[in-house]
Amino acid sequence: MAETEKKGARSLGFEPYAIAQDEEYMNADQEEHFRGLLLEWKRQLMEEVDRTVHHMQDEATNFPDPNDRATQESEFSLELRTRDRERKLIRKIDEALERIDDHDYGYCEACGVEIGVRRLEARPTATLCIDCKTLDEIREKQRG
Repeated sequence: MAETEKKGARSLGFEPYAIAQDEEYMNADQEEHFRGLLLEWKRQLMEEVDRTVHHMQDEATNFPDPNDRATQESEFSLELRTRDRERKLIRKIDEALERIDDHDYGYCEACGVEIGVRRLEARPTATLCIDCKTLDEIREKQRG
């Protein structure tokens, strides 16, 4: 197993799932593993949102110097863009949690094959298998 695959789950405080021989794909144990991983990721993102709000409230100062004001506005703008990306990620996490509840999690939306435990640990919100994702990226490049 590649070190980057291990890092995905470990960065969220999880050990990679130990797949037993002849274990059924996306059984209750695997679903629970990914539910915990997704909920922890969402919790961490929500903490970042709270920190940003507090930081912006605490740091909001009306500097008399236009350069200082511009610097602060740039920093706030960057933080808000980051939080917007995280807000979209939280939505994807919620959608993944719904797929777990519906027992559809871990299967490619395009072709229906198993996405794979290791790919899901690296990218828990994945909705496409690696082959369909590769084709999708090729098509995207061709469109410009």
